[in-house]
Amino acid sequence: MDASERKYWVGFNMVPGIGPARVRALLSYFGSLQEAWYASPEALQAAGLDRRSRESLLYVRQHIDLDREMARLERARVQVLTWEDSEYPARLRHIYNPPPVLYVRGHLRPEDEWAVAVVGTRRPTTYGREVARVLATELAQAGITVVSGLAVGIDAEAHRAALEAGGRTIAVLGSGFRHLYPARHRTLARDIVAQGAVLTEYPLDVRPEPANFPPRNRIISGLALGVVVVEAGRTSGALITARFAAEQGREVFAVPGPIFNRPSEGTNRLIQEGAKLVTSVQDILEELDLTRVAEHQEARHHLPASELEGHILACLGDGPLHVNDIVRRTRLNAADVISTLTLMELKGLVRQVGHMEYRAVR
Repeated sequence: MDASERKYWVGFNMVPGIGPARVRALLSYFGSLQEAWYASPEALQAAGLDRRSRESLLYVRQHIDLDREMARLERARVQVLTWEDSEYPARLRHIYNPPPVLYVRGHLRPEDEWAVAVVGTRRPTTYGREVARVLATELAQAGITVVSGLAVGIDAEAHRAALEAGGRTIAVLGSGFRHLYPARHRTLARDIVAQGAVLTEYPLDVRPEPANFPPRNRIISGLALGVVVVEAGRTSGALITARFAAEQGREVFAVPGPIFNRPSEGTNRLIQEGAKLVTSVQDILEELDLTRVAEHQEARHHLPASELEGHILACLGDGPLHVNDIVRRTRLNAADVISTLTLMELKGLVRQVGHMEYRAVR
């Protein structure tokens, strides 16, 4: 995206009452957020903004210097990603109401598409802490990015374990970067930035208000293939993350616990409601078909995509195909197709679903 356009995304993200749905409406009506930023109240009304949103926008327009805000973000070493950026996480882009803007410290990488969220109570038992550490450690060792919310308790244990295992981890905040919460985790956040990313949808100066955290949880689940709830009481925010995960079509996992322990009430109930019971990291890897991620990552690193791979993926868009059908449709040499399919399977791009039959992995 052009730098001159990016600042208008930042501007609209600072306007109360203008969220993903209204951003889409503005883009549809005006063609760009730059045009929408300078639009008249009458044009904004025609685009679908109600009176309160129009007034909020006019107020922010008068009081915010967008160039100064972009300079502040640069000084804070914060990268801005929008829906229109290729670096914006693909999986998150397709949830209901994805954040139009992400503020990121650190680096998001293509391999973060293999991510699992590990969440839970802020007051875990010794058992819960140990389970979180073991699961996060073994996920990281398997090449999985561990996503969580930087909170005290299970979240922090998961982040630290992933870092200590040499893996990647992503923390999602419920505040802006100037009010990182909890403050005691500033050092942890710095370590995560060096080995993953810390991100938020909230502008720099937004404080960690209670209302910010449920929306934050939809990003945690939206970044991941599945959500593991280690310990959670009946009112734990981790259950909100699990609910978002289910709504987004993610897998929900829960660690069972003693029926007399309050931190296990929520997880045991999730299992009753259909969450997959977790007794080891293998339960997660097998359910999500992640047992060969380390091999996939190594292959992707050393074997770049080619035009031939593109032709094959295009053929597989309609469903599983036998090798002979792929050869016929692409009009390519059979030996080249077979060898390329072998490499693509290692890279996690295709999967063999029958004898010499392949389908694309989406």
